[in-house]
Amino acid sequence: MSRADLDEFVEQVRAQSDLVQVVSSYVALKRKGGRYWGCCPFHQEKTASFSVVPDKGFFYCFGCHAGGNVFKFISLMENVSYFDAIKLQAEKLGIPVPQRRQSPEEQKREQKRKDLRKVNEMAKDFFHNCLTMTRYGEQGKAYLAGRGITSETIEEFQLGFAPNAWDKLCSAFRKRGVRQEYLLAAGLASERQQGEGIYDRFRNRVIIPIADERGRVVAFGGRVLDDGMPKYLNSPETELFNKRRLLFGLDRAHRAIQQEGYAIVVEGYMDAISVFGAGVQNVVASLGTAFTPEHTKLLMRYARRIYFCYDSDDAGQNATIRALAVVRNSGAEVHVIVVPDGKDPDEFIRKHGKEAFQELVKQALPLVEYRLRYVLSHVRYDTLEGKVRALREMLPVLSGIRDGAELGEYRKRLAQTLMLDEGIIMDELRRYARNPLPEEPAAAGKQNFRAAAKKQDNALLRAGRIVLRTIWQDPGILAHVQAVLPDGFPSEVQQEILTYLANCIEKGESLNDIHAVESLGEAASTELSQALVEDSGEQEASVVYEDAIRILRKAYLNSLYMRHSRQSEEYLAAGDPAYRESLREANRIKKEMDEL
Repeated sequence: MSRADLDEFVEQVRAQSDLVQVVSSYVALKRKGGRYWGCCPFHQEKTASFSVVPDKGFFYCFGCHAGGNVFKFISLMENVSYFDAIKLQAEKLGIPVPQRRQSPEEQKREQKRKDLRKVNEMAKDFFHNCLTMTRYGEQGKAYLAGRGITSETIEEFQLGFAPNAWDKLCSAFRKRGVRQEYLLAAGLASERQQGEGIYDRFRNRVIIPIADERGRVVAFGGRVLDDGMPKYLNSPETELFNKRRLLFGLDRAHRAIQQEGYAIVVEGYMDAISVFGAGVQNVVASLGTAFTPEHTKLLMRYARRIYFCYDSDDAGQNATIRALAVVRNSGAEVHVIVVPDGKDPDEFIRKHGKEAFQELVKQALPLVEYRLRYVLSHVRYDTLEGKVRALREMLPVLSGIRDGAELGEYRKRLAQTLMLDEGIIMDELRRYARNPLPEEPAAAGKQNFRAAAKKQDNALLRAGRIVLRTIWQDPGILAHVQAVLPDGFPSEVQQEILTYLANCIEKGESLNDIHAVESLGEAASTELSQALVEDSGEQEASVVYEDAIRILRKAYLNSLYMRHSRQSEEYLAAGDPAYRESLREANRIKKEMDEL
């Protein structure tokens, strides 16, 4: 892949990427004039300080100072590199990524991945045929029917059955030329402990194919038919399968998640299949592991609301609490669906139906409300020790509330319930904000989020941004800027941008966001974003520019005046008659400054 091919690819993705549309998939935006505003996805805020200017191709947050172009936004949201953000956007747009020439080792590794996918597809067909077309599958079909899973759902998920035999799959695949090493690498077989050879990993189990986000089968799950252990058996992690980075059903659910505006997360694939089969299609499941930050990022590509619906037994509720700790600081809007009667979602739907489950979704509790009810039902707060523990467990979620009225209401409720002075809770919240509890697990869930911060700013920096914006809009003005400011900008970051603009203009290159973000450092890229996004108000652009250039010229002259003044003093102290010339120059500069 040549540089020209790469540049053409990037420009093609950029041309087809709508900045407002991309940002709107993560942030609710409102149009005001020629720009859009919303609450920043990178830090918690109540007042919208996040601005998108589509005709400039840049976004900027005036609260946490994140800024850049469409690919920078994706890289921050998805916590991926800049080029990976371009590839991610290209994939969404259906634009093929040009392939660079691979080394022999890379070609070998890629070929192995292709071969493993092919073996997985063969295994999916093998298990499905065993269930639907042979006598081996009778037990499996009876089990699925007993769980209310229809033939339509069996076809939708390509469910299968592993025969109750040691090597049915291994023997069939070896006859078809599949090498033993691939059966082991795909996790379909295990090596015998005694003697040589391999045997089937999955036996006498209903088989659930596990696909990645693109619908490619990467692993399998097996559900035992009786009380045998383990109840669920997943493929081991392979080159294709990492359960921390994959959610079961996302390949089918992502469109429904986007349409509904939220995702429902259940504990296991059987729950997900049951909920999906009942017509609720925006459902996914984690795979025998705790909900992870990677899972959060996967879902937030499609919707900012996440509804957890784990089993209502103690194990399920503990899993819910751990998941909430992970997702709490991600910027997602989190709710918990409470399933009554100690049931899991699968059991509830089979007993009460889709409409009753949808009613549970409507009654889902916000994160803070759920956590408060959980703590108060699991902690004996009639003792001093219990009060302290209950308060300690509520501090992490209370500290995340940004709405003052909401926080006040929960403070009051907690104070009344625990019979504590509200001032004590306020003091503990302030202490927690300064020094979070070391065992607090939420830190593991923190994504690429920033703290709102005051950025050092002054009239010179503001003037510099106006001048940079003017040059970007009218490159012909550069000559005037260079004549008026021979030393450039006093700010090193702004001088980096000015040098970049001058080089582009000198080479006759057009100014665009892609090249700018790739060429400038992080601080300079952010500063340019702010310069292009800032609004000059109702004043004419020429007047704003003249005021800004006057401020910068005066600063330049003041620096020059101080230099000549010090120099004349040094000459005078040394008895050097050159002090007269230096003093005259200082006075001339002073006069020009007074006239500005």
